[in-house]
Amino acid sequence: MTAPKPETLLITLTGKDRPGVTSSVFTALSGVGVQVLDIEQIVLRGRLILGVLVTAPRNAAKLRSAVEDTAGALGMSVDVDAGVGDNRSRGTGRSHVTVIGSPLRAAAMAAVAGRIADAGANIDRIERMARYPVTAIDLHVSGVETAALRTVLAAEAAEHGVDIAVQPASLMRRGTRLIVMDVDSTLIQGEVIEMLAAHAGCEAEVAAVTEAAMRGELDFEESLRSRVALLAGVPVTALDEVYDAIVLAPGARTMVRTLRRLGYRFAIVSGGFSQITDRLAEDLGIHFARANELEIADGRLTGGIVGPVVDRAGKAAALREFADSIGVPLAATIAIGDGANDLDMLNAAGLGIAYNAKPLVRDAADTSVNVPYLDTIMYLLGISREEVEAADAEAGIVTPAPPV
Repeated sequence: MTAPKPETLLITLTGKDRPGVTSSVFTALSGVGVQVLDIEQIVLRGRLILGVLVTAPRNAAKLRSAVEDTAGALGMSVDVDAGVGDNRSRGTGRSHVTVIGSPLRAAAMAAVAGRIADAGANIDRIERMARYPVTAIDLHVSGVETAALRTVLAAEAAEHGVDIAVQPASLMRRGTRLIVMDVDSTLIQGEVIEMLAAHAGCEAEVAAVTEAAMRGELDFEESLRSRVALLAGVPVTALDEVYDAIVLAPGARTMVRTLRRLGYRFAIVSGGFSQITDRLAEDLGIHFARANELEIADGRLTGGIVGPVVDRAGKAAALREFADSIGVPLAATIAIGDGANDLDMLNAAGLGIAYNAKPLVRDAADTSVNVPYLDTIMYLLGISREEVEAADAEAGIVTPAPPV
C-alpha cells in the first residue's frame, strides 16, 4: 500500500511589488509551524505574484488569519487553497520549450500552449529569456516525451513564423562545454568564396554553384574544387581585402564572449579556407579551427586546394576530434550550421541547431533558429539577456539600451 499524500496549503499573494513583501509573508508563516515545500515568485510591470506551498498546520485557521493580516497590511490580495501532495513534476517527459519571435504574437503563444495541452503535457513554469531584439520565452513542460513534443510543435512554428526549440530538461543543458560552428552564412554574413570570386570576375557563377551545393544538390567536394579552380590567378592580397570586408553575424562576439566566461570551448569548422578562418579564430578567441587550405604560388592563388577537402564527413570528424581532445562527451556538444554539408556535424552533436538554414537542414536538425542574431543561441541554454548584460556591465562593456 502507498502512503497517503500529505495535506498541503497553497498561499498566493498578488499586488503591487515593494521591498519586504516576501520577508513579511515568511515572518507570518514562521509563527504557525509549517514546512516550506515550494516557492514561485514573478514580477510583471511592478505587480507581484508570490506562491508558497507549505505543509498544512494543525491550526489552519491561525495560518489563514496570519497571512490575511499580513496581506492587508501590505495592501495586497491573498488566497489560501487546501490540497494534497507537494509540487513534484509528473516525472515523465520533462522538457524545455523555448519560443522565439520577432515579434512574438499572442496567437503564437496560444497555439503553442494549446498543442502542449492537447498532447497531455503540462506547463509547470514560464520565464522570459529576452525581450529585445527578439522576445524569447522558456516553458518548463512535463508529461510528454521530448521527441513527441518536438513533432507536435514543429507545425505551429512554421504556421506562426516563430522558432520553437524543444530540449530534454537535463543536466546536459547546463553541462554543454563545446560549441562547433560553421563559418560562412553562420558565424559571418555571406560566403568567403563568393567574395574572392569578385576579385576574379566570376562572382555570379560561383554564387550559383554555392547555393546549389548548400541545398544538397551537388557533391560538395566536386563543387568546391570547381569553384576554387575559377580563382586561379587571384593575387594573395585579395585574402586580406576579403578578411577586412567580413561582417560577423549580429551577436557573434556577444555569444562567444559570454560563454567563454562560463568555461565553454569554441570551434569553427568550415568548407571555406584556413587563410580566413584561422584569423577569425584568433580575433574572436575561438579555441579550434578546421578548414581547407588554398594553394598559393608566386603570390597568387593557383586554383587548387592543399590536402584533403573538409567536407560534410570532415566536419563531423572534426567535431568528434575536438570533443575528444578536451574530454567532452558528444552529448555535451552543440553544432550550428546552415548548409547540407553541416548535416553530419549537426547529427553527431548532442544538440544540432540549424541557423537561418536551408529547408533540408531545418527538417533534419534538432531545432532551428531563424532570426538574424547568433546570440539567440544562449537563450536555448537557459541564459537570459539580462544576465548577459549584467556580466558585460561588470566587465565595463557598454550594451545598447533596450527600446522603451
